[in-house]
Amino acid sequence: MSVPARGPRRARTAARLAAPLGVAAGLGAAVAWVAVVDPNRPGRYPACPLLRWTGLYCPGCGGLRGLHALAHGDVVTALGANALAVAGYAVFAVLWGAWLVRAVRTGGGMPVDLRAKHWWVLAGIVLAFTTVRNLPFGAVLAP
Repeated sequence: MSVPARGPRRARTAARLAAPLGVAAGLGAAVAWVAVVDPNRPGRYPACPLLRWTGLYCPGCGGLRGLHALAHGDVVTALGANALAVAGYAVFAVLWGAWLVRAVRTGGGMPVDLRAKHWWVLAGIVLAFTTVRNLPFGAVLAP
């Protein structure tokens, strides 16, 4: 009875991990950049066009400041900058972890099957967040 070579098996595992690890490397580089280049200092990043032209906060306003705060371990400041973005970062981290485990075990892809109704719910959440953060009683959600 012969023992199977480990080389091909390791190559298959490496190929299955290429996508999730590539995404992690790209996002890690982006987070490192935002951690080093402070978005709280004017002139570092372009201004939000919606905020600049209308004075309204878009759903992403404060997202870079929140990511900068998270990169420095300050969750409270991150939530104050953009709570929806922080929640999105957390959801993505969980989904990425599930993707990595699935890639190791079965070689499968991202374990999410979003249907139209999911996109509509997500759009509703983003719209509600954007609306509330621009109203006087929702000022706590403004960056």
